[in-house]
Amino acid sequence: MISQKEKGKAFAALHEEQGAFVIPNAWDAGSARLLQHLGFQALATTSAGFAFSIGRPDGADAVTREETLGNAGAIADASSLPVSADLEGGFGDAPEECAKTIKLAGQAGLVGGSIEDATGRKDNPIYEFEAAVERVAAAAEAAKSLPFRFMLTARAENFLHGRPNLADTIMRLQAFQNAGADVLFAPGLTSSEDIAAVVREVDRPVNVVMGLKGNLLTVEELSRLGVRRISVGGAFARAAVGAFLAAAREVQSKGTFTFAKDAVPHGELNAIFSAWPKN
Repeated sequence: MISQKEKGKAFAALHEEQGAFVIPNAWDAGSARLLQHLGFQALATTSAGFAFSIGRPDGADAVTREETLGNAGAIADASSLPVSADLEGGFGDAPEECAKTIKLAGQAGLVGGSIEDATGRKDNPIYEFEAAVERVAAAAEAAKSLPFRFMLTARAENFLHGRPNLADTIMRLQAFQNAGADVLFAPGLTSSEDIAAVVREVDRPVNVVMGLKGNLLTVEELSRLGVRRISVGGAFARAAVGAFLAAAREVQSKGTFTFAKDAVPHGELNAIFSAWPKN
């Protein structure tokens, strides 16, 4: 049994190694165990993947803090790997809510989590600079109060919300770094030049998400740019749903079942999941 303290230490160490490591995003216990079986060294959760799995859209207020942490905790319990959770905007505007979310994440068995500067409101999608920094500072203080290493990721969301302002994004990430964030993340960056600029202007490990539309750089290429961590967001979950929908559409529209030739054999999945001890 690997303790939470050991997981936290191992997760922090991954960010200090040369090159980038991939932290794939699981959406339930089964996907977490499959990803561990494939040899990944750490896992993240995905707000989109979880929301879709329970029949809801991805977005502010679609899933509660309790539901999010329940899912993340189940993923952490299902795997012996370190798990970092997508904690969206911290489930509240006030810095105190961000701090509360981080402490609850620690109680749920997680050793990492992200707080973003997106408000979830279409009329004003990004928190003002000062408010965004205060929220990260509160989250960082909460993370450091935990009795184990908890890696706080701070996300600057400009590029996902129609505000491709690289200078503002870098300014925010630098401020988040000074506020105590351990990892910095600006989802939506697609060009090598923009990614390299972010890495060059900060002094913390940088996470980049792949699997979105745009320039699909390789792990090797991202490593050369100085990226330390690569996530996939909801891309694996969407790929799984895509295969499901393609199979269902074939049956519904054509009345054929050729999809089955690409399905994972029942025995293979049974063998993988049988390797885990019973709870």
